[in-house]
Amino acid sequence: MTFSKFSSGFLLSLLILFTSAAYAEVSVIVSANNANASIDADTLSRIFLGKTSNFPDGNQAIPVDQTEGAVARESFNEKVLGKNSSQLKAYWSRLIFTGKGTPPKESGSDADVKALVANNPNLIGYIDSSAVDGSVKVVYSF
Repeated sequence: MTFSKFSSGFLLSLLILFTSAAYAEVSVIVSANNANASIDADTLSRIFLGKTSNFPDGNQAIPVDQTEGAVARESFNEKVLGKNSSQLKAYWSRLIFTGKGTPPKESGSDADVKALVANNPNLIGYIDSSAVDGSVKVVYSF
């Protein structure tokens, strides 16, 4: 009986941990010096899929991805781009092969993306909302 209670409690704790990680809020960020106040999901998708290279205000937009497998990246890909990692790999493989595009640069963790974006008004990335500070501006969140 003691083992069973321990196992149930442990499994419940793991379930809560994974559920909260899966539902963490993600913020799409630009430099605090970027003129864009908000960007809709369709425009974000176009920027991150290489279909446009400009922000709504006309300035250059350079997307930055987190490392493959990061929770924020998986959530962004699914909710904003409407694709899973396999679909995105196939998408970028076709564009690279035909010479029509290159995927966004991978930059690592929330802190890495935030540091890059904060220092360049042309960059756009996404991070866990808990990592947002005054050095960046949130233009979209989910």
